[in-house]
Amino acid sequence: MPAVQITGIGAIAPSQVVTNDDLASVVATSDEWIASRTGIRQRHILRPDESLLDLAVQAAQEALVRAGRSALDIDLLILATSTPEDLFGSATRLQKELGAVRAVGMDLTAACSGFVFAVATGSQFIRTGTFKTVLIVAADGLSRWTNWEDRTTCILFGDGAGAVVLEAGETEGILGFELRSDGSGVHQLTIESQRQAVDLPSSFAVARSQYQHIYMNGREVYRFAVEAVPDLIEKTLAIHNVVPSAVKGYFLHQANQRILDAVANRLRIPKESIASNIARYGNTSSASVPLILEEWVKADRLQPGELFVMAGFGAGLSWGVILARWGRI
Repeated sequence: MPAVQITGIGAIAPSQVVTNDDLASVVATSDEWIASRTGIRQRHILRPDESLLDLAVQAAQEALVRAGRSALDIDLLILATSTPEDLFGSATRLQKELGAVRAVGMDLTAACSGFVFAVATGSQFIRTGTFKTVLIVAADGLSRWTNWEDRTTCILFGDGAGAVVLEAGETEGILGFELRSDGSGVHQLTIESQRQAVDLPSSFAVARSQYQHIYMNGREVYRFAVEAVPDLIEKTLAIHNVVPSAVKGYFLHQANQRILDAVANRLRIPKESIASNIARYGNTSSASVPLILEEWVKADRLQPGELFVMAGFGAGLSWGVILARWGRI
């Protein structure tokens, strides 16, 4: 079977920056209160006239340039998002904007685990020989589903997009992955649809649905993350006979700095090995892993052939881990 390599990456966030002090003018909070509990100092937020799809396009184009590919090379495009601009999905719109006329486009919804789930999914299409080049794009605009009067959630979320190119190769880049779901915790983090009866002069009854704001039980989600994520990382590494210290960087979903620190403690590795940009971006859902991975690649902190781990976790509840080697080798 063909090996799967990650050959390009791109990422972008909106230009508008909202600081903790900015939020303090909206809700009863402060920079010290937010930073001490989450590690977040600011987040990037889409303006009313900006499109999440535009961010996805820019991230995808950057990834293609770095991979030395064009949109015409793409066989499969997977858009990981929980905030599509069309309820039917946005992947085909992204395909159109990129000019990826040969690509099959599909959406994948797995909330903050979306990028990891999408990479795992795309890699299987390559491994079976179905496709040779797969573009994974993760984009979320959670600011548009945020209750700006709820200080427990509005402080957390930002917007962004990231993308990677996966290609068939001779040397393995995606070494393995483990994916998990636990529906018993689905109520801990939701954007639920509320039904309202529609009054019609007819003999049948119908309802109209409208999505609500983000709800999160922060304490339970934190407890889930600090237990489930390091446990699955350890299991994934053990399957492939890799010790935690042999991994150059750990790129986890950026939900809370305390979660990142807890994972470092559990794995007994330096905190510097756990990549973090949460102070500047907040929680960008599916985009958070490629955003921080792109920073390391751009700064040459991750070299071709070095081991790294990607881990996503969040609503569903869902979580997943990928062990990989960076770049064409």
